[in-house]
Amino acid sequence: MLWVFIGFFIAQLLLIAVIDGLKIIGVSFVGANQNVANFIIAALIYTLTVAIVIVFPWVIKKYHTTKVDIGLMRLPTWMDILLAPAGFIVYFLASMVFLYVCTLVFPWLNLNQAQETGFGGTFHNYELLLAFFTLVILAPFAEEVLFRGYLYGKLRQHVPVWGAILLTSALFGIIHGQWNVGIDVFMLSIVMCFLREITGSIWAGMLVHMIKNGIAFYLLFIFPFISTTMGGQ
Repeated sequence: MLWVFIGFFIAQLLLIAVIDGLKIIGVSFVGANQNVANFIIAALIYTLTVAIVIVFPWVIKKYHTTKVDIGLMRLPTWMDILLAPAGFIVYFLASMVFLYVCTLVFPWLNLNQAQETGFGGTFHNYELLLAFFTLVILAPFAEEVLFRGYLYGKLRQHVPVWGAILLTSALFGIIHGQWNVGIDVFMLSIVMCFLREITGSIWAGMLVHMIKNGIAFYLLFIFPFISTTMGGQ
């Protein structure tokens, strides 16, 4: 768990160091498109994190991580595709109940806090495509490889299934940095861990993750545009 967290932290530090270095040698980022920049930053952070967490230990210490460990030993199947919508429904209902219980236990909990996606403002078509790729494709793939793949696979070798599920899901919630989002993705992770346990692969969980992020993308970026256009504004 600590190594995955450290991997994210080091990846961000490395990227900050590179950006600061470029500024020192005279590279200016004034006027850069923020949405494009956020796409590049997200892609680099995910790539660096996967490299640090999985590849680096293998190169330096020969700690080999196999495709079986990560749950990528096969291609997606029809069973993965069929389980994904069912998994999403289970997650959605469980999350609603869990969030309600949390508001009873912690009255100060703000469930309306907006999640920072890194994308905003007026979109051109290409910016919308970059946001879609980052949030609906890249993030679910990288996070599933790291959490339900690497982390869950390693924990499962040393602790009981419930311990692996709870530890993986707890870190996944913490890494998102917001109470309301953390609680929601904690339940999402539990469902995706169960799918990994049932199928032996991360594909079904990854599809659930993509469905969730795809719906969120629509509600955040597409629906407001459609509503404004239909309203004649």
